[in-house]
Amino acid sequence: MVSGVGEGLGKVEVKLRWDPSPYGEPPRHLDIIAATYAADDPHGRPVYVVHYESRSPDGTINMSRHSETGMGFGFVEAMVLEFDRLAPVYGRVVVGVAIHQDRGPRTFADISNAGVVVVEGYQQLLVDDFSQVADATAATVAEFSRDASGAWQFREMVRGFDADPVLFAAEMGSPCQ
Repeated sequence: MVSGVGEGLGKVEVKLRWDPSPYGEPPRHLDIIAATYAADDPHGRPVYVVHYESRSPDGTINMSRHSETGMGFGFVEAMVLEFDRLAPVYGRVVVGVAIHQDRGPRTFADISNAGVVVVEGYQQLLVDDFSQVADATAATVAEFSRDASGAWQFREMVRGFDADPVLFAAEMGSPCQ
C-alpha cells in the first residue's frame, strides 16, 4: 500500500507502546529505529541510523519520547520524521522496532500489548500489533521513499527479523526476499 496526498508527506510520527514486564521480571525494552538511505543507493548501506541515543545530523529525524520499560499508559516512545525538510540527497527511510536482547532472547510474542502507529497529523497511515511477526526479535514497519517528483510516499512494510538491534539496523533496509 502506498499513500501520500498532494505534495507528499510532511511531518510523520511513529509511536510505540508495550506493557511493562510482569512483577519480578527484568524490564522489556523496545526501540524505534530509522535508517536513512541515499537517493542514488536506496537499498545500499544506511547513510545514518537514528535511535534512542541519536538524531539525524540535520535534526529532521529524532526521538521525541523514549521509554525503557513500557509503562502500560499507551504510546510511550515516539519518533518524529520531518520529510518536508529532509535534504534531496536522501531517497529512502526505513523505520523499524527492535527488542533489546540483553536479558535473554525475546520475541514480539513475549511482549504484552505491543503496538505501533504511524501518523501524519490526524491521519493514521499504519496501525499494527506485531502479531504477524510474533516470532521475530525485530521488525520493519514502514518504508518512506521519494517518487519521481521528489514527494515522499509511505508504504507499509511489516517484516520480521531475527537480529539484535545493531545487526537489525544494518540489514533492515535490505530488499524483500
